[in-house]
Amino acid sequence: MKNNASVFVAVLFLITGLAFSVPAQNTDTVSAALRVYVFKIDEMIAPPVWRTTKLAIQNAEKEKADLILIHMNTYGGMLDAADSIRTKILNTKIPIYVFIDKNAASAGALISIACDSIYMAAGASIGAATVVNQKGEQMPDKYQSYMRSMMRSTAEAKHRDPEIAQAMVDPKIYIEGISDTGQVLTFTVSEAIEFGFCEGEANNLEEVLDLAGIEDYTFVTHHISATDKIIGWLINPMVSGVLIMVILGGIYFELQSPGIGFPLAAAVLAALLYFAPLYLEGLANHWEILLFIVGLVLIAVEVFAIPGFGVAGVLGISFTIAGLTLSMVQNMGSGIFDYDPSRIIQAFFVVIIASFLSIVGSLILTKQFFGTTHFGQFALAKTQQSDEGYTSASDTYQNMKGREGRARTMLRPAGKVEVDGDLFDATALTGFIEKGNKIVVVGYQTGQLVVKKA
Repeated sequence: MKNNASVFVAVLFLITGLAFSVPAQNTDTVSAALRVYVFKIDEMIAPPVWRTTKLAIQNAEKEKADLILIHMNTYGGMLDAADSIRTKILNTKIPIYVFIDKNAASAGALISIACDSIYMAAGASIGAATVVNQKGEQMPDKYQSYMRSMMRSTAEAKHRDPEIAQAMVDPKIYIEGISDTGQVLTFTVSEAIEFGFCEGEANNLEEVLDLAGIEDYTFVTHHISATDKIIGWLINPMVSGVLIMVILGGIYFELQSPGIGFPLAAAVLAALLYFAPLYLEGLANHWEILLFIVGLVLIAVEVFAIPGFGVAGVLGISFTIAGLTLSMVQNMGSGIFDYDPSRIIQAFFVVIIASFLSIVGSLILTKQFFGTTHFGQFALAKTQQSDEGYTSASDTYQNMKGREGRARTMLRPAGKVEVDGDLFDATALTGFIEKGNKIVVVGYQTGQLVVKKA
């Protein structure tokens, strides 16, 4: 019996040992390669780059990517666009790595610090995030303060030293052994690795993943379609400013010429090119576009229906400017007026400057258009003097003074009147005359009757 029991126990141990010694082969064979979604930031940080980033992250989420990898090489750009990109990265659940291929300056540094891991190519640098204007001059301290706070909070969110981050903005910040020269902080690769702002040095994207310990992966590259490129170009503030100039200039020229022609068509086309991309991007809302249209209607009413310039004109101009301005700014919350004040101010100045240039340009072009012989078919180049025998008046017109008739069109102040069954061009002596009102002829000048209400 003892021998049988011993054999049974030995067999039981042997089976148990084999069961635990069998390798879990299914785990390795079933596991799929990591999907790494790659896109580039290799130009000035501006609304088109913000749009590319937003679309790339959305596509990565649809593709169920395991990792997003940004291939960066930028000298910086617009602060509001960088802030939008930074916020999008911080709120994304998919891990995001950045490979700095030479430069991550200014706004690029802010975006890089928002990523989960930073890798840099040999000779690359990160930092120099002082806010400057278009001339390269340092902006006032309130802008630097805002940038410092963003750099600090972003670094804290990713467990990096916030003091070092804000030293990349402010040369006055002293950090012993790191930033003690009175210059804005910029890290080389080795310095960034030493102080926790870089995980390692790599020469390409494959080496980045090797350093991260990722061996089994597939790249999914973000491709920008032609439509996306066009939309990204159209939402650039400078292009928006040019479109505003065309809109206002077209309306001005249309008011200066009879009928409906090319200026109005140009204005309508420019308005479509201005609002359509902003609407597709979720920047322009229905009510903002409607506000712009209502503004134009009020201006038209003021010009054509109401004598003088009053409430309708002021409201029309205000609504038009508000519609153009708010359409460029993204609503940040659930409320109808949840806008970032700083971005509203920036958009407002774009609209005001473009409007001013449009008005000045229209006046100059009007003078050039009608004041040169290149367009002689539109205007007379020779004057006809009365002492040479020319006259624009006839006895018939001159003898009509005191006759009564009726306005066949609205006179604002020019229009058509009917006197003794005949139609004549006429202009109102003062104000406007409604269609159908009785009139009396009080004079004649420049080929038109001068009339007033009877």
